[in-house]
Amino acid sequence: MFSIPDPLHPAVVHFPIALLLVGALLSLLAVIFRHWALPTALILVLGAAGAIVAVETGERAEHDAGKIVGQAHDLLELHEHAAERTRNLAVVTSLIAVVGLFATKIPLLRRILAGITAVGALITAYQVVQTGHYGGQIVYKHAVGVKVSPSPSAKPPQTKKD
Repeated sequence: MFSIPDPLHPAVVHFPIALLLVGALLSLLAVIFRHWALPTALILVLGAAGAIVAVETGERAEHDAGKIVGQAHDLLELHEHAAERTRNLAVVTSLIAVVGLFATKIPLLRRILAGITAVGALITAYQVVQTGHYGGQIVYKHAVGVKVSPSPSAKPPQTKKD
């Protein structure tokens, strides 16, 4: 049976990460080859939509995590701001890519928009990496949101007897 993961944020974030990184690579091809413009725009739009969902689920996860203090809180703030920048850059870049699809009658304009899309997508990809880095530190260094429960089959460690 299908169930929705709880928390949802870790399950959701990997889609925009992959889509926006692939979109950045495709955007470079779209500068040179016109037929890559549609797949690039599609991937970037899906990545931007995923980034919007990731930010929303991240805000819910932050609320559900409760009070976070110290260095973990500082990293959470960095992660949150980086995620918002990623989302905003992804939305703007994907819109430019879509506009570029309609510039078929003016080749120079199409190429300029493809170049702007590529630059925006590369900046977005960098921002994706930054956002993921902060998120990874929150989870793997500070264990925020990690639920640990003993395994029912886990046995206590045995001590050596002399």
